[in-house]
Amino acid sequence: MKDWLLKKDDYIPEKDSDKFIDKSIFSILKVLSLIKRRNKLKSGFIYKINPVIKLIFMILNIVFLSVSRNFMYVIAVDIYFLLLLSSLDADEIKNILILSMIVPIFTLIMLIPSILTGNIINSFILISKIFGTIMIVNIFSCTTKWSYITRSLKVFFIPDIFILVFDITIKYIYILGQFALNMFYSLKLKSVGKNNKKYSSVPKIIGTLFLKSNEMGEEMYSAMECRGFTGEYKNFSKFKFTMSDLLYCIISILVIALYFYMAGVKV
Repeated sequence: MKDWLLKKDDYIPEKDSDKFIDKSIFSILKVLSLIKRRNKLKSGFIYKINPVIKLIFMILNIVFLSVSRNFMYVIAVDIYFLLLLSSLDADEIKNILILSMIVPIFTLIMLIPSILTGNIINSFILISKIFGTIMIVNIFSCTTKWSYITRSLKVFFIPDIFILVFDITIKYIYILGQFALNMFYSLKLKSVGKNNKKYSSVPKIIGTLFLKSNEMGEEMYSAMECRGFTGEYKNFSKFKFTMSDLLYCIISILVIALYFYMAGVKV
């Protein structure tokens, strides 16, 4: 037996920073948890509303909010959806408000010259419209499962190819995200001591993800072909109309009627 095998190993690895790997892991976990959370229903008034009804009134409210030139109507719609927002969980309220305020803040900065020249009302109408539109879309997204959104699109006769791409994209983001997460965990475990080549591993991870997605795409195509999938989505769920849906419809119709009332049209 060699002498060096009998000696005690006193090797102490050099300290190294894993901030790059940790940030990458946290970013992927954030996206995966977001998709996972969106696929679960919670208890609450807005969560129980039929997705088809929510989608219809989301589109209508965005359209009327966009074409309106009445500042009071825009503020009324924003207040209405802020009240709906208040019925959600605290974390979701925080996330939606942050997302809804980022773009309006940038818009406000770009409109500063217009405001300084006296165009104050129109500038604030535009900012309020952007804030309300982003809030409406985020409320719908946070309170509706991904699968229900796909089902709602089928009701509106959206082309099957669009629904197929939308559905598969969401699923593949989650699956490939988990695969990338495992590769970053493996990179962190194998990075013993000083490793200055962590950043060079990113192109390799991207290349591996591309090859994996290509392989999974071919396997999925073969599986769908074996099962006789022709590219047509069918909706087998029955349309249920509850008292919560009725109340939501009445309130939403009143909000839309407010547009015509403020525009001088009697309804």
